[in-house]
Amino acid sequence: MYFAIDQYYMSMSSIDLAFAKTLKQLRRTRHLTQEELAQRAGLDYKHLQKLEGKAPSSPTLSTLEKLAKGLDVSLTEFIALIDEAQR
Repeated sequence: MYFAIDQYYMSMSSIDLAFAKTLKQLRRTRHLTQEELAQRAGLDYKHLQKLEGKAPSSPTLSTLEKLAKGLDVSLTEFIALIDEAQR
């Protein structure tokens, strides 16, 4: 039982790190600062900092949608890029 729970959290951590890496790469590719992306996405700047940080939290679907819009990519494309970064 504990093994399954530990694997779940390790997997979530891996997804969170892939998300943070993808988010930062897309933001930089588009030559946006964290402040600019936060404004475009309608998010708090501090929240965006945490999402890109070394110990990111899992974003909500609403946050993913806002970030995708702010980065000018579809939600589907954004999720596919996160999945690719995890591999």
